[in-house]
Amino acid sequence: MKRLLFLLPVFAFVGLIAVFGIGLTKDPKELPSMLIDRPLPQFALPGLAADGSAGFATAALRGQPALLNIFASWCAACPQEHPVLTRIAAEGYPVYGIAWKDKPEDASAWLERFGNPYKAVAADFAGRVAIDLGVTGAPETFIIDKAGRVRFKQIGPISPEVWESQLKPLLDQLRAEA
Repeated sequence: MKRLLFLLPVFAFVGLIAVFGIGLTKDPKELPSMLIDRPLPQFALPGLAADGSAGFATAALRGQPALLNIFASWCAACPQEHPVLTRIAAEGYPVYGIAWKDKPEDASAWLERFGNPYKAVAADFAGRVAIDLGVTGAPETFIIDKAGRVRFKQIGPISPEVWESQLKPLLDQLRAEA
């Protein structure tokens, strides 16, 4: 009986190693979103007062498939994905942006510096809409179908490879269904 008690910590340790080992095989970018195949949460956000933009509401994301990108001037990865967003917009896909927990003057200066690929830009100063969207950090991008339902969530920057292999085919499929 004493030997079994001696082995108990060893089994517990081996069990913990197995649990952590399995957890390390998971891709942290593949966080499930509760919004997939559900309507985009309702919101109406102001624009960036510093640049005079009008902002937008959930209704702007209905009628055709679109990308909704969460960005910020303080985001380290946002400049990395910005050329891809510019390319996406140049290819004719509507891209909407939400400046998340950013000062309007900082977000406006950032867009002036890097260019503005967005059809419309809104400001989520308090971060309330981002909470409703389940945003964990910037950048994050959602693909919204013509009915206003979330069809995909990209956590982290969009690379050219992700655009070509995942996002563009999905948007093309959603356009064909229209």
